[in-house]
Amino acid sequence: MSAPIRLLLADDQALVRGALAALLGLEADLEVVAEVASGDEVVPAALAHRPDVCLLDVEMPGMDGIAATAAVRVAVPSTRVLIVTTFGRPGYLRRALQAGASGFVVKDTPAARLADAVRRVHQGLRVVDPALATDSLVAGESPLTPRETDVLRAARDGSSVAAIARKLVLSEGTVRNHLSAAIGKTNAGNRAEAVLTAEQLGWL
Repeated sequence: MSAPIRLLLADDQALVRGALAALLGLEADLEVVAEVASGDEVVPAALAHRPDVCLLDVEMPGMDGIAATAAVRVAVPSTRVLIVTTFGRPGYLRRALQAGASGFVVKDTPAARLADAVRRVHQGLRVVDPALATDSLVAGESPLTPRETDVLRAARDGSSVAAIARKLVLSEGTVRNHLSAAIGKTNAGNRAEAVLTAEQLGWL
């Protein structure tokens, strides 16, 4: 019998992480070798345990799952990444694949299908939630420039133009221009709507 597929789980919700570990641990050919609660812990754990597959959430404290994916692929190229998230947003899927993820599934995926996704990713195949793949094609690439994306992210908490300008080291006029462009590109009525639309599509 071949050695089990070694897994690292990263999710900031302990209950979810524990449930995933328990479900996957029931499979004879899968072994959870590490669990972490933040994106910043992923690379150190991957270097220490050399997992075959990392299962990463997207939204975590510190480094998010997409940035962690890119970091793992550089630090431990032999380790493949499967994104397992509550947030099935088209932009997240596109960005995760660009970062080097081999698969992207949502957390309500049945246990048997999740285990199969892990095996397929380990074999070098790509596994993507089919409904999400369709949504991603329909939504297309983010129309926002990197700077417009930065400004919208900074506007998430309702910060004033002056506060955003200080944070990003830009002039207030430049911030207003970027916000105006982002509002136009997201077909929003104001910047709060622009933030919400961009978040729902996974562009932020």
